[in-house]
Amino acid sequence: MTAKQTTTALLLGTALAATACGGGHTGEAREATGQPVSVRVQAVSPREVSTPFETGGAIRARTTATLVSRIVAEVREVTVQPGDRVRAGQVLIRLDGRDLQANEARARAAAAAAEEAVRAATTARGGTEAGLALAEATHRRIAELRAKNSATAHELDQAVSGLRAAEAQALAARAAIAQAEADAEAARAGLRAARIAASWASIAAPFDGVVTEKLVEPGNMASPGVPLVTVEDTRGFRLEVRVDESRIGQIDAGRPVEVFLDLPSARILPGRIAEVSRATSPGSHAYLVKIELPEDGRLRSGMFGRARFPGPAREALVVPEAALVRRGQLNAVFVVGPDNRARLRMVNAGQAIEGQVEIAAGLDPGEPVVVNPPPTLVDGNPVRPVDGGREARS
Repeated sequence: MTAKQTTTALLLGTALAATACGGGHTGEAREATGQPVSVRVQAVSPREVSTPFETGGAIRARTTATLVSRIVAEVREVTVQPGDRVRAGQVLIRLDGRDLQANEARARAAAAAAEEAVRAATTARGGTEAGLALAEATHRRIAELRAKNSATAHELDQAVSGLRAAEAQALAARAAIAQAEADAEAARAGLRAARIAASWASIAAPFDGVVTEKLVEPGNMASPGVPLVTVEDTRGFRLEVRVDESRIGQIDAGRPVEVFLDLPSARILPGRIAEVSRATSPGSHAYLVKIELPEDGRLRSGMFGRARFPGPAREALVVPEAALVRRGQLNAVFVVGPDNRARLRMVNAGQAIEGQVEIAAGLDPGEPVVVNPPPTLVDGNPVRPVDGGREARS
C-alpha cells in the first residue's frame, strides 16, 4: 500500500465503523460472502484535465441605444412605455417643434422664390439672345453695303457698336442665369437643412427592439445629451464579466465557455468569447470579457449569470463520476483487488468535469475501479469484473 493509501485507510476505518453502527457491518470489518457480482470496471488512468474557474456578471443586449434630444424643447408626447416593442423608425417622443416648422416653411418659400428667379433669368436671356441675333444681322448687312460704298462709315460704326452692346447683354443674361441657379441651389440646401432640423422634434427608434427605460414625461424640458428613452435590440444578448488580471492569461478566446443562469429552470448555455478588453478597470485590476450567448427567450438585460472558463491543462488521475460512492461528506470508490473482491476505498475527489472526476489521493494508476456499483455491493463482496461488457480475464 502506498503512502497516500495509508493516509486514506484511517478514513476508511472511520467510514466502515460509522457504517457498522448503522447496522451495515459489525465492529470489525469482515468479508462478505455469496455469489460473485458482475460489475463493470475501468482502470484508473492519467489524462489531461483543467480546473475551471467561475466569475459572475450581468447580461446585456448586444445593441443598446439611449435616445437624446438634439434641441432644447418641451416634451409634448411620449408614445411608449417600458416593455413596449417598437419598430425601426417608430416615433417614440414628440417635442415642441413649432419654431422649426416655421423655419422649414420660410426655407420652402425661399426655395420657391429662387426657382422663380431662375425662370425669370431664363426668360430675360431669351430677349437678349434675340437682340444679339438682330445686331449680328444688322452688322452683317451694313458691312456688305459699306464694302460697296453704299453705307457710310458712321453707319458701320453704329452697327458695330450695337453688336457689341447686344453681346454684352447676352453675357450678362447668362451670368444672371448662373447666379439665379446658384441661389436656387442654396435655397434648396437651406430647405433640406430646415427639414432635417424639423425632424429633430420627433425622436424615433433606431432599430427593432424593446423599450427598457422611459426617463421623461410630457411637459418636461428636453436638452441635448440628456437621456430620454432607452431601447435595446433583443435579438442578441451577451454576458459581461470581469476577470482578474492573474487569470486573464488563462482565457482562450477560441474555446467555448459555459454560462449558468440564476433561474429555477436554468440550463447551461454555450457561450463564445467575443471581446476581451485590452486594459484593466481602475481600482479592480480586472479585465472586461464579453461572451456572446445563443438566442433564448428567458434572457433579459440585467440578469445575473456565471461564466465557467476552462483552466490550464495538466495531467491528473481521473475516474468516471459514476464510480464515486458518496457517504455523507466523504467520497469513495470500489477497487477490485487481485482476489476479485471489491474493496471500498476513501478518495480525495475533485470537481466533476465532463463526466470525469479528478482523484487527488487514494488511487494509483492502473487500479481497476467499479463503475456504477450496484446498491447491494459492500466492502469485501466477491465480484466478477467485466470490462466493456465482457467478463475480464484474471
